[in-house]
Amino acid sequence: MPRALWLLLAVAVAVLAACEGDPSGELDSTSSPETANLPQWAQLQSGTDDHVGAAVCARCHAVEHRDWQGSHHDLAMQEAGPESVLGDFDRARFQYAGITSEFFERDGAYHVVTDGPDGELDEFQIDYTFGVEPLQQYLIEMPGGRLQALGIAWDSRPKTEGGQRWFHLYPGQEVSADHPLHWTGRNQNWNFMCADCHSTALVKGYDPDSDSYDSSWSEINVACEACHGPGRKHVEWALAGASPETGHGLAVSFHERRGIAWLPDPDSGTARRSQPRQTQIEIDTCGRCHGRASRLLGDTVHGGNLLDTHRPALLDPDQFHPDGQMLAEVFNWGSLKQSRMAQAGVTCSDCHQPHSLELTAPGNDLCAQCHQPDRFDIPDHTGHPVDSAGSQCSACHMPQVTFMEIDPRHDHAFRIPRPDLSLAYGVTNACTDCHTDRDDQWARDSLLEWFPDGPDTSMDFAHALHSASVGAPGLVERLEQVITHPEQPAIVRASAMRALAPWLSPTQAELPIQALDATQPLLRMSAVEALADADPDLRREHLVPLLTDPVRAVRIEAAAALAGASERAMSPEQRTLFQAALDEYIAALEFNADRPETHVRLGNLHAQRGLNEAAQAAYRRALELEQRTVDAWINLADLQRSRASETDVATILHEGLEWLPDSAELHHALGLSLVRQQQLPDAIKALERAAELAPNDPRYGHVLAVALHQLGHFQQARRRLEHVLERHPYHRETLSTLALLHAHTGNRAQARTYSNRLAELEPDSEIVAQLLQWLNQPAH
Repeated sequence: MPRALWLLLAVAVAVLAACEGDPSGELDSTSSPETANLPQWAQLQSGTDDHVGAAVCARCHAVEHRDWQGSHHDLAMQEAGPESVLGDFDRARFQYAGITSEFFERDGAYHVVTDGPDGELDEFQIDYTFGVEPLQQYLIEMPGGRLQALGIAWDSRPKTEGGQRWFHLYPGQEVSADHPLHWTGRNQNWNFMCADCHSTALVKGYDPDSDSYDSSWSEINVACEACHGPGRKHVEWALAGASPETGHGLAVSFHERRGIAWLPDPDSGTARRSQPRQTQIEIDTCGRCHGRASRLLGDTVHGGNLLDTHRPALLDPDQFHPDGQMLAEVFNWGSLKQSRMAQAGVTCSDCHQPHSLELTAPGNDLCAQCHQPDRFDIPDHTGHPVDSAGSQCSACHMPQVTFMEIDPRHDHAFRIPRPDLSLAYGVTNACTDCHTDRDDQWARDSLLEWFPDGPDTSMDFAHALHSASVGAPGLVERLEQVITHPEQPAIVRASAMRALAPWLSPTQAELPIQALDATQPLLRMSAVEALADADPDLRREHLVPLLTDPVRAVRIEAAAALAGASERAMSPEQRTLFQAALDEYIAALEFNADRPETHVRLGNLHAQRGLNEAAQAAYRRALELEQRTVDAWINLADLQRSRASETDVATILHEGLEWLPDSAELHHALGLSLVRQQQLPDAIKALERAAELAPNDPRYGHVLAVALHQLGHFQQARRRLEHVLERHPYHRETLSTLALLHAHTGNRAQARTYSNRLAELEPDSEIVAQLLQWLNQPAH
C-alpha cells in the first residue's frame, strides 16, 4: 500500500475512534483542565499524570490489545475474584514449619488462616492475585498500606505435571515469624520488592516518618503505558490528524527493527543484520523488569538508558557462575547483554511477540529465522535424533534454571555447552543437566568427538572471573585482558573491572582511569567504583568530570567515590558539580528509605564526610526498620570506637548478637574488640565462633590463629593457619603469617616455601621480595 494511503487510513481510524462512544465530542463535567481537549472516551485515569489506560489504546490498536489480553503482562496482578483466583480455597489445608494453614472462601472473598507477624494463627483476607503460571502468589493488605506476598503459593501446573497443589516457596527452611523471609517481613513486601514491575505507572508513596505506604498505579497490571509511556500526547496527536512530521506524541519509539532484515550468510550459515543496531531501547525497556537491578529513583525515563533509573547487577560471584551462567534469580537482561546474539544486534522482539509475549515461531523454527536449519538443525550438529528433546536448540544453548521451586527459566546468553569449564570451575553445563547419570568428563569427551577442534575460547572470561574470586596467581593480568578486549560485551568488561578493584593498590589506577572515557556507561560506572579507594587527590583529578556524566548511575557513583577526603580540596566550581551529583545520590537513597540497607549506605556516606552524628542516626534508623541488619551493628560499633570506650563498642556488638546469634561478622567484631581490651580468653571464644560459622571466609580463621599465637598457643595457631590454607590456598595473609612464623622459629626452608607461593601471587611486591632475600641469606 502506498505511504499516502497508509497516512489517510491512520487519520480515518483516529477520527472514527474519536467519534465512537461520544459523537458530540463534549466533555464530561468531571474532566480536568489537562484533559479538556480530549473526548470523553479518552479521559485520563484519575490522578495518573497523563496516562490514559489500555482501554483508550485499544480504540486504535485493537490487534495489539487483543494480543496483550490474557498475557502474563495482562494477568501480572489482579483483584482477587472468581475469575482470577486459581488456588483451592475449599477449606484446603497446608502444613509447613509446624503451622497448619487453611484456605477458604466466605461471602465472595478469599481468606487464609495462617501465622501472622506474631507467629500466632490469624485470619487474613486475600486482596490480590500475583501471576498465573506456573504458580500464583497471593497478596494480603497489612497495616501501613503494606501489601505482603504470602509464602504459600499455588502450583497452577496441570496435576499430571505435579501441579494443582499448595506449596511453600522456601521448603526446608522452616520460615517462622521471626525469620527474614517470613511473609509479613520487609523482604516479602510488594510495595518495594514487586510493585514496580507488576503494575503500570506505580507510585510507591513511601512516607519515612510513619514508615507507611500510599502506593498507587494507573493500571493494576503491566499495560500499554508501562512500556510506551504516558499516552495523552499520543491521543492528542491522533486526534489532530496523526501527522508523521510532528512525532507520535510518545516518549519512546520502538524503531530498532523498522526496515531491518536478517540477511543469510552462506559461509557461516548464520544471518547478519542488514544494518547494525545503534541503540538498545528494547533491551533496556525490558531490562527494567527482566533484569536484576536496584531502583535509583521513581521516575521512569521511557526510551532512556537503563542506568538512568536502575543500577543493574553485574556478573558477581553471588549472582552468576564465572562463565556468566545464571546462579541466582537474575532474570534475562544480564544474560542477554553478555551474549553474541546481542552483540550481533538481536533485540527482544526478534524472538518474542511484544504484546502476547509468545515466541514469534515455535521450537527450532524460531532459531531457523537466522540459523540455517540444514546446517544446524541436523543430527550431525545436535548429536540427537531429529525432533527429540535433545535436538531442540534451546536444550543446549538456553539451559534452564528453576527458581521459586517450580519455575524453570531459560538462560539468555545463548552459549555453547562447556563441560571443560565444569571440570575446571564446577559450573553447570547443558549436557549433564539432562544426562544426570553421566559426568562432566563424559560430556567433554563426547563434544570433542563431535567437534574435534574444540570450542572457540577467544572470548572466554571464566578463567579471569574465577581467578579473581579465589585470588589465584595471574588474576590481574587475566582481568586486564578481559577489560581491554574491545569485542567483549560491556557487562563482561565492567564485571572484570569490579573483580579487579580489590586487588589494586591505591596507586594502581591506570586501567580504571582509561575506562572512565569508555562509551559504555556500565564500564564507566565500574571504573569509578574501582577508584573509590584510590588516593584522594587522584580521585579528585579524574572523577570530577564524571559528576556531569550523561548517565545518572555514573554521576551517583562518582559522587559517592568523591565524598569525604577528595571533596575537601575542591575548587568552588568543582564543589558545585559535586553537590549537584551528591544531591542525586542522596535523593536515590531517600527514594529507597523503606529499606534498612539504604540507611546503612547513608550512614556510611555521612561517616565518610565526617558527619558522625548523622551517621549514627542513619545506622540507628536502619535498626529501627530491621534489627537484623548486620552492617548497621558493625558500622555503629566502629563509629562508637572513635567516640567512646571499647567497652561501649562491645556493648553494641552484644546487643546485635541478641538479634543475630549466628552472625559470624558480629562474633568476629566482638572478638577484635575483646582483643583490644586485652580480654584474650573471651576474645578467642568469639573468634572461634566466627570461624566456625563461616569456614568459607579465610579472614576469620586467620585472625583466630593470630590471636592464638598472641596467647602463646603456637602449635594450635600454626595448625589453624594450615587448615585455613587447605581451604583457601591463595589467601595472602595466611601465607605471609605462616612464612613469618616459620622464619621466627628458625625453619627457613618452610618459610621459603610459603614465601615462594606468596611471590607467585604477588610478583611485584617489594615486601615479599625482601622477605625472600632475607630467607635466602646464609643463617648466622
